[in-house]
This record gives sequence, C-alpha cells and structure tokens, in this order.
Amino acid sequence: MKTRALKKCALAAHIALLCLPWSGMAVAQTVPEDGTAADATPDSSADAKELDTVVVTAERRQRPLQRTPIAATVLSGEDMQKWGVNVVDQIQFATPSATVNNFGQGIDFNIRGIGKAEHNTQTTTGVITYRDGVATFPGYITGEPYVDIASVEVLRGPQGTFGGQNATGGAVFVTTNDPVIEGGYQGYVQGQVGNYNDIALQGAVNLPIGPTLAARVATYGENRDSFWEMSGPRPDQDARLRTHGLRLGLLWKPSQAFSALWKTDYGHLDYGAYPADPYNATNDLFDITANADQKARDKFVRSILKLEYEWDNGVLLRSVSGYQDGNTAYRTDLDGTSAADWIFRDDVDERIYSQEINLISPDTGRFNWIAGAYWQKDEYTFPPGEFLTATPPGNPATEYWLEGSNPKKTVAVFGQVGFDLTERLQLEIGARYSESETTNDISVLQYGLPIEQQQTAKFDNVSGKVALNWDLSENHFLYAFYATGHRPGGLNVPVGLGLPDPFEEEEVRSSEIGWKAIWADGRVRTQVNAFHNSYDGFQVIIGYPDFPTFGIELNVNDTTTISGFEAQVQAYLGDWQFDAGVGAIDSSLGKFYAVDPRYDPAVVVPCDPQTGPENIAGNCIALEGRDQTYAPDLTWNVGVQRTFTVGKGTITPRLNFSHVSDQWATLFQNEALGDHIGERNIFSGQIAWQSGDYVVALYGTNLTDEHYVSAMNSLLRFAGPPRQYGLRITKLF
Repeated sequence: MKTRALKKCALAAHIALLCLPWSGMAVAQTVPEDGTAADATPDSSADAKELDTVVVTAERRQRPLQRTPIAATVLSGEDMQKWGVNVVDQIQFATPSATVNNFGQGIDFNIRGIGKAEHNTQTTTGVITYRDGVATFPGYITGEPYVDIASVEVLRGPQGTFGGQNATGGAVFVTTNDPVIEGGYQGYVQGQVGNYNDIALQGAVNLPIGPTLAARVATYGENRDSFWEMSGPRPDQDARLRTHGLRLGLLWKPSQAFSALWKTDYGHLDYGAYPADPYNATNDLFDITANADQKARDKFVRSILKLEYEWDNGVLLRSVSGYQDGNTAYRTDLDGTSAADWIFRDDVDERIYSQEINLISPDTGRFNWIAGAYWQKDEYTFPPGEFLTATPPGNPATEYWLEGSNPKKTVAVFGQVGFDLTERLQLEIGARYSESETTNDISVLQYGLPIEQQQTAKFDNVSGKVALNWDLSENHFLYAFYATGHRPGGLNVPVGLGLPDPFEEEEVRSSEIGWKAIWADGRVRTQVNAFHNSYDGFQVIIGYPDFPTFGIELNVNDTTTISGFEAQVQAYLGDWQFDAGVGAIDSSLGKFYAVDPRYDPAVVVPCDPQTGPENIAGNCIALEGRDQTYAPDLTWNVGVQRTFTVGKGTITPRLNFSHVSDQWATLFQNEALGDHIGERNIFSGQIAWQSGDYVVALYGTNLTDEHYVSAMNSLLRFAGPPRQYGLRITKLF
C-alpha cells in the first residue's frame, strides 16, 4: 500500500507531465452584445477562427463560463456524443475530479470526494442534478439517458447559494432543447446499431404552431442484450436493456415581456438486472452465478412549468414549478452466488413537488442582484411486502421486512448581490437559508422482532459565497472565493435497541482561486484553479458505538480536509480540436474511531467515535488521516480530433482517453473486504462522416474492453460496462 509521501510524489509527477503541453495556454470569453447564449457547439469547419461563447445558467442568469467564478465543465449535445456520454455514469470520463459508482439501484456521485457515500433513502445526495431548472430525484432513478440535450453543466465545489442544501460537492444542470417559435420544422432522427444486438432510435422535431406558440417533441428507445453470462439455478435471468421515453415541450410567448414553457418527460428504464458477485470472487466480472430473482427497473414522469415576466426596467420575475413521480423496483442475489439463498428486493415510490421563485435584476450597471425562494416536498413510500432481505426466505426468523413512508420538506430563501468596485473588479455576495424536516413513519419486522418508528428530525443552515472577480484584461479573468455548502441529516432505522438518534448535517467550507483566459485569437480557452475544503460532519455508517453488532449512521465529528488542483483546456487550431482536463486531490480524514460491523459482527466491545480507544484486538480502529471515500488522487481526460475535407463532406476521427485512479469505498480501507476500487483507464472514439444533413459515425466506448469494478455495495462488486461499438446514423432537418 502506498504511503502518503509516495502518493504525493506520484501525484506531482502526473501533474507535471499533464501540464507540459499547456505552457502558454489559458481562456475567457464574452457574451454576445444582445445577451443571448451562443451555441455551445463550436464550428468544426476547417476555417473556424475562434471558439463560441460557452454559457452557464447555474446562477439563475445566463453568464459566460469564462467570466463566472465557478469551476465547471460544460458539454453541448454534440460534445456528449464525442465523449461517448449517454448517461450519468459516463460523466466521470469527460470532467476532472468526478467519480460515479453505479451499483444498480443507486449511484454514488462524488465531486472532489464529496457527494454520496451511503446507500439509503435517508442519506441525500451531495451532488444534486437539475433537469430544465428542477431538482430531480436525489438518490434513485438517476439513469435517465441524455436525449435532445442543449447543454450539461458539471459544477465543481459547493453551490450552496443556488444549488441548495444538496450541492455540497457540486451540481449538474441538464438543459434540454426548447421549442423555437417561428423556427420552422427542424430536428433530427438518429438510429444506432451495435454489438450485444444493440438497437437504438431517438429523434426530436420542432413544431411551429403560430406566431406565439411552438412545440418540441423528443423520443428515444433502446434494446440491448445482456453484458453478463449468468448460470446457476436461475439461468432465465437476463440483464438485457429495454428503455423508452418521450418528452413534450410547449413554449407560449404572447408578448416580449411574458413567456410560458411547459415540459413533461416520461421514462421507462428496464435494465433487466444488475448482477454482481462477491468482492473476493476470482471469476471474470461478467460471469455470474445466481439463484435469486433479478430485476432492475425505473419509471418516472416529470413535469415542469417555467413562467417569466420582464418589466420595462429589465427586472425579470421567474417561477419554476415541478412535479415528479417515480418508482424503482430492484431484486438481486445478495450473496452473489448460487451457493447460498440470500435475497434482497424492494419497490419504492417517490413523489416530489417543488416551487422556486426568482426576481432577477438586469445584468447592467455597477450593481446587480437576484432574490429567490424555494419549497419542496419529497416522499418515499415503501409498500407492504415489497422491501425484503432474507436468508433464506420463507421463515420470519430469517427475514427483514420494512414498510411505511419517509416524507421530507424543505423551504429556503436565497439571494446574491454583485457590485463593481472598479471597472475591472467586482464583489459578489450570496447566501441561502434552508430549513428541512424528515419523518420516518415505518414498521419493521426484523428477523421476527416487530419494531415501529414514528420519528421526526429538523435541520436548518445558512450557506453562501463571497467572491472577488478581477478582469485582468479583455482575455484574462481571475477569481477568488469562500463558499459553504450544506447537506441535512436524517433518521436511522431502529434495530431493537431503542429509538436511535438522528445523524446530523454536513457542512463544507471551501476556498478557491482560479484563472480563466483566452489565447490564440480566441481559438484556445482554459481554466486553472486550486481549492481547499474543510468538511465537517461527514455522514458514515459504522457499528453502533455501544453495541457494534448492528450498523448505524453518524457523523465524523472532526474536520476532514480535501485540497486539490484542476485545469481544463479547449483548443481549435485549424482542422484540429483538443480537449483535456485534470484533477488532483489530497484528502485526510479527521480524528475518528469506529468498528467495522462487516468484519466482526459478533464484537460487542464499545468504541467511542471521538476517543476510541484503539484496542489490541483491532476492533476499535483509529481512522484519522485516511483518504476520503470516493476521492481518487488523480483524474484526467484528453480528447483529440482532426477534420478532413473529402469531396463535399468531411471526415472527423476522434480519440478520447480518461483515467480515474484507484479509490476507497469505505473509510475502513479493508482490501480483504473489497474496499479498494481499482483505477479505470477508458479509451473511446468515433469516426464521423458528414455530408449535408447526414452524419454517419462509427463509435466505440471502452475500446480496450477493460473489465473494472464500478462500485462496491453489500460486499458485492459491480462491473462497469465492457467494450461497446457500432454505427450511428443521424439525419438533420
């Protein structure tokens, strides 16, 4: 195992090698004079002279990325296909400092080592995803594909002012294409065929209805055979993919001052199964034996209504209303083999209502401001007989049942002011006050022991950001800020030892400095930043301090530190395009003692999380100084393409490489129990031929067919996708 000194040396060497090609490169750009966002997809023709302006909307107004104090990766719909990004899992291969560990029914999404490390409904995410302005499901139902996308913004670092209380690690803003009034009949149709008998179809069309009304319809569907070879008493199990969905959007703009945008999405995502085998298995990740029923299916409806009214003085009133209704059903073989009879199943409903109001000043003059309010109700429901862990089933003494509901409520007010101290120096101050409440109204049958829980916990917090922005010149932008982020606590499910205490909230305090610039007459842009996070209250599951046989979620009382460096570059140099990013992280857990209930479930020796003491038997473990979970030391990616003119068309080959170094799945860092998740080195690419309105692309992801562990959960190892390749044909109209 590497020592910390060796890790730092290796880290420095990697950074030095990656930074060599960037000497003399760095980028910042301006918004067009009319204030509208430019297309985030640069002109790929050979005579392209400069990159188009990339815009972020995370602060509730359109701002050029290169003049916003945020570390972010922004991808257009075209960029997503170039990088091979179709679902959230693949974002980690296109942006630095991100890890996405998918274990089937949930996704551990972490940015800079902060996000989600525990797998339950009570632990909310720390990297929140917004779709078309609405915060989406915070844990389940996260595999929705990216279809008809305008842009995806991956924001790194706490976004407490605008992202809310679940953006301690960062936030992802997904924006789909809007209808265009008087935009004519335009859109695309795309078909795809690939290995594993993969067949996919998607498309979208803009429908002009009148001078004030337009609609846009987008749809998708995909069928694919299983990646896994499954054997055992249940050979009928099939982890094939069957997904389909539909989006309908309507835009009504009866006047220049008022607009109403309504979008509704429906998705049915049937993965068949997410097979996994034990952490210590020696077989290939895709050769699985199982004797339990398998299932993995999500379905949802999401509807948003955005209303905007702009007064003559330029002040904008915006209302964003959201309704989401989802269901996730999951069944798996919990021991990962056919040797034992240990099963898990659940069927969980989630319904979210949300409302946000913004009042936004014009972005002109020396002073600008934003004020807002937010309300959300989110309820999980566990129907009777649908949540079961059993070993084996059919005997109350070997079964665990849970039913009931977990409603949550959140209210918040927030705002930000910006003031130009000079022509080139700006001060921004933002803050958000949040109150949240969570309630467990559940019944548990724990191996024959009936347990009831009616318990409520409340949390409140103030988070925000103070930033100093300096336009060093027309092409160079410097920033420095101090920001905080907050994630609420939650309730533990009782295990027969009395009503457990709630676990408390988390708070991240972050300092960051950054430099963004433009070089080579607008053909190159870069971002470089360094950060330091103080992370308090990290939520973690360990053995009960007084009776470690059972697990409980609580907080690391001492401060965990996470520091790092990031850089990104995009360049268009004649026929060549170059994209790259790197993130380096060093983390250290604060003082903390714990019992690992997986290793010795029979231990009953008390272990105080703050004082220990570490004992000779090794049951009470001193964890201070260990790496933060899901915080790889190094992530980097690079993409290169060249465009050739052939007749009346172009041919563009592209190759991408992404590296995510090894990481730990738990603070116990027990390699014998599978806590060590190895590095990932992923090649992808495509060769695209475009002529007129047709684009034909040969694509491939994970070209070396690397078999890697994508997540660890319940002592099972879950595989990342193997090599996929095929042909994609797109018709634009």
